Amino acid sequence: MNGNGLALKMPGWLGSAFLSALVFVGLIVLWWLAVVVFEIPAYLLPPPQAVIPELIEQRQSLWTHSLVTIQEIIFGFALSVVTAIPLGLLIALSPTAKRTLYPLLVFIQLVPKIAIAPLFVVWIGFGPTSKVMLTLLLTFFPLLLASIAGFQILDQRFLYLTKSMGATTWQTFRYLRFPSALPVIFGGLKTSATIAATAAIVAEFVGANRGLGFLLLQATGVMDTKLVFAILFVMTIIGLGLNSLVEVVEYFMTPWRRNRSRD
Repeated sequence: MNGNGLALKMPGWLGSAFLSALVFVGLIVLWWLAVVVFEIPAYLLPPPQAVIPELIEQRQSLWTHSLVTIQEIIFGFALSVVTAIPLGLLIALSPTAKRTLYPLLVFIQLVPKIAIAPLFVVWIGFGPTSKVMLTLLLTFFPLLLASIAGFQILDQRFLYLTKSMGATTWQTFRYLRFPSALPVIFGGLKTSATIAATAAIVAEFVGANRGLGFLLLQATGVMDTKLVFAILFVMTIIGLGLNSLVEVVEYFMTPWRRNRSRD
């Protein structure tokens, strides 16, 4: 069996995770080569072999701050999922909702989130709630657009067919509209998941006393580049993990796509 045959038998999410890991390892190799070939000073770009001991030495601090950031990411992303997808369905199926709600949501999206981030600190405080809310705002609109597009993608002829066959509105939604929308929605989920990891860090830049963003500001302030790259490494792992989690959920929620890939 050749490599292509093996790749075809691997689940989509597992193959994607494997390729992401390969790319990640490749970037580390390029990083090491750049330091060696161009003789870059360690205070500007520390080599991987200097960052790895820093990861081990600072593991307790990195773990403690990572837990804070991960909680902010998960809560903000989860709130985005439970609000954006139902609202996308409402806007997609209701012309009245589209005329009344969509312009307001576009206006909210146009407001620069980073500019109003300090206001969240003033209104809510330095706790995790302000970071969760900013993460929600930054991840909401991409997922909303994907949800609207997904629920509108269905050909109207299929709706006429199910109606002529006596299917109820719930049956049509469950067996036709929702499954057809899932691939587009998961595309939005992956985009929002990537943004969520960045949004929580940026929110911690504005005002925090815990989290990877807070730790990154401290390391940058004292020019501790080894710790900065160690934090960036952890942030990359968190982002890859969240994206892989979305791919796993997609793999199990869209079994018909697995069957099609086998064919």
